[in-house]
Amino acid sequence: MAIRSLKTGQFSRSALVGNPVIMPGSYESIATVTVGSGGAASVEFTSIPSTYTHLQIRAIVRTNYTGANSDGLKINFNNDTGNYYSWHQVGGNGSVAFAQAGSTTGTIYTPYIASNSTGSNTFGASIIDILDYANTNKNKTLRNLTGIDNNGNGLMMVGSGLWQSTSAITSIKFLQWDGTSFNQYSHFALYGVN
Repeated sequence: MAIRSLKTGQFSRSALVGNPVIMPGSYESIATVTVGSGGAASVEFTSIPSTYTHLQIRAIVRTNYTGANSDGLKINFNNDTGNYYSWHQVGGNGSVAFAQAGSTTGTIYTPYIASNSTGSNTFGASIIDILDYANTNKNKTLRNLTGIDNNGNGLMMVGSGLWQSTSAITSIKFLQWDGTSFNQYSHFALYGVN
């Protein structure tokens, strides 16, 4: 069902049943990082303002890992690497579906970004929503959609993550799951959602 904003006249559709509708004009760019020549061991957004309701990260990523056709992202909040994170993922590759999970871990894992074993110049895409990131009355949750189109041999995953902390999120750090560096031209964009 299409919904028209009384304020702007724009149409929008809810991504999932029961979730609030977010209008296109509700996103504001906070910061972007594009990895330069030589790569980067990590990417971090710091001093995130607490003036938004939610956060969204849009990433186009490739790592230096060569052991498989994909790598994954590690996500930590406020430089906390204690065992306060959990994550769940469901995905598939076009012929097989699978699920995985982790609890009481030191990071949130979001799989299926491109590696150096993926097709030449192929990058994976990831959209990560961090809900109620500044609310100090609840633990923090995220949902993610990640995937790679590798010329018919792609992967796609949807998932969720939990940080068992009521602290407001003021920084987000990204590392590779298996690799040691993000490749040049990997791009991370942070948005605030009103």
